[in-house]
Amino acid sequence: MSRIAARFEALRNTGRKALIPFITAGDPVEEFTVPCLHAMVQAGADIIELGVPFSDPMADGPVIQRASERALIHRMSLRKTLGLVAKFRVQDQTTPMVLMGYLNPIESMGYREFVDGAREAGVDGVLTVDMPPEESNELIALLDAAGIDPIFLLAPNSTEERIRRMGTLGKGYLYYVSLKGVTGASHLDLTEVEQKLADIRRLCDLPIGVGFGVKNAEIAGAVAKFSDAVVVGSALVGRIENNLSRLDQARADIVEMLQSMRRAMDAEVAR
Repeated sequence: MSRIAARFEALRNTGRKALIPFITAGDPVEEFTVPCLHAMVQAGADIIELGVPFSDPMADGPVIQRASERALIHRMSLRKTLGLVAKFRVQDQTTPMVLMGYLNPIESMGYREFVDGAREAGVDGVLTVDMPPEESNELIALLDAAGIDPIFLLAPNSTEERIRRMGTLGKGYLYYVSLKGVTGASHLDLTEVEQKLADIRRLCDLPIGVGFGVKNAEIAGAVAKFSDAVVVGSALVGRIENNLSRLDQARADIVEMLQSMRRAMDAEVAR
């Protein structure tokens, strides 16, 4: 059983939902990332999504776009991101780590070299935003052989056929994009999201995480009532952007936000 599957099983056994925070590797500097990852775990993170900086992050809103720009200025790369995961694993062998990014850096490195490096670093899952399932067979085969979960995005307009396909190809969890737009967008319709998740569960058995619109503890708690996981990204990256000259404060603000989300999620699920 993968670390991701084991984490979801443990959460189900205790009646809790997964909190999955996202930050961009190397934002704003390489030295910030690993201490922030550890702080997020202490604050209640169950699984972490670590963004691989990319020059054309088409699914990301302006907050995460700027995070990629800051990281790339300091020459953060996919190879260096794997190095950060390896450093994280020195102290933490249990928290599942998912790389989230785009296909171009993986293709540039080469599928086999990437998967070998990810396995050695301690990566548990890979979410490639712009890789359609129809073109994923080669990479998925290598990930499966390495024991790394391929994770797919589902959108509000995903068809039943596509949901079934991603539920079959994917492992770990499915990431449901809660609205039509980019990361950090607003206007989250919780009733609509809840209904969509019910429809998805009729078609596949994987846990479902909800992201792209979770910006505070109230929304995190509400989403936790009907999802298996709550994913938060732009709201955290914004804390970094607001404190570029005070990175200790940035980390403290991230911890405070995650702690408030953890409390809200646990309280809503316990009702």
